[in-house]
Amino acid sequence: MKSSHRQLVTDLIASGVLKTSEIIAAFEAIDRADFVPAELVSQAYLNEPLPIGFGQTISQPWTVAFMLEKLQAKIGQKILDIGSGSGWQTALLAHLVGQTGLVIGLELIPELCQMSRQNIARYNFLRRGIAELHCLNAVKGFPAAAPFDRIISAAAAPEISAVWLEQLKVGGRLVAPVDSTIVLVRKVTPDKFDREVFPGFAFVPFVADGENGN
Repeated sequence: MKSSHRQLVTDLIASGVLKTSEIIAAFEAIDRADFVPAELVSQAYLNEPLPIGFGQTISQPWTVAFMLEKLQAKIGQKILDIGSGSGWQTALLAHLVGQTGLVIGLELIPELCQMSRQNIARYNFLRRGIAELHCLNAVKGFPAAAPFDRIISAAAAPEISAVWLEQLKVGGRLVAPVDSTIVLVRKVTPDKFDREVFPGFAFVPFVADGENGN
């Protein structure tokens, strides 16, 4: 692990946002520099969002750590990653679910979908069947593989999609931006949801005809 990569992880731990040993291990194993455009590699370890083209960004490391800590992905789970962007979060999730799990990334912008595939391929998650990338709109979720243990989105919408909530397993967690907040939803029963709201964030917007994200 490069010293700057190590320093980023150390700083996230020191800030108090990165706490869980499995998530720390994922951040140590998956190098953010592999998921930024070549001309921005020197900035890969800055704690800030970076452009990846097409008006989209790779999210701030602190924010990704915060959302993954709320999501609490586990070994063997099936996860829907909405707005996979350049693939960083998808790869982190694939590391977390391990060989017995599955992460399905959705990205509508074809160039970003291809970028995700190329970036994630460096870690063999696609070849090993731990991750899949689909160039699809996420408005309808991914019914072919539903229900999901976890669902996470990287782009802000005015509200959480009822379709996504329907595709979440009972006992599952969904983490998604709503306007300038991050919302954690726990599905208690098919019709009952507990929600926690965390304010003070900024995200690219979710749009019906395009995907955004990590």
